[in-house]
Amino acid sequence: MFIAILTYKKPLGEVDKYLQAHREYLAKHYAAGDFIASGPQTPRVGGVIMIKANCHESVEAVIAEDPFHINGIADYQIVEFTPTMFSDNMLKTLL
Repeated sequence: MFIAILTYKKPLGEVDKYLQAHREYLAKHYAAGDFIASGPQTPRVGGVIMIKANCHESVEAVIAEDPFHINGIADYQIVEFTPTMFSDNMLKTLL
């Protein structure tokens, strides 16, 4: 399991120009089963994506498709972790 922490490098006006394309990218990867949860940070300085993947390289390949990445809008910190506790509803999502 991975978490991608996005930090915007551009002003929000520039971020918003790519927001619809970013949301379409998210929708594609939710449909493929790659993403579990996502959303903006508060305050809005970036975002977070929880990703189901087997390896760091797979995550990097998925991130490479993000319009925020392609257009230099955000930096990405990728954190790998092994979930050991989670809610019953989360278990349904992971399976």
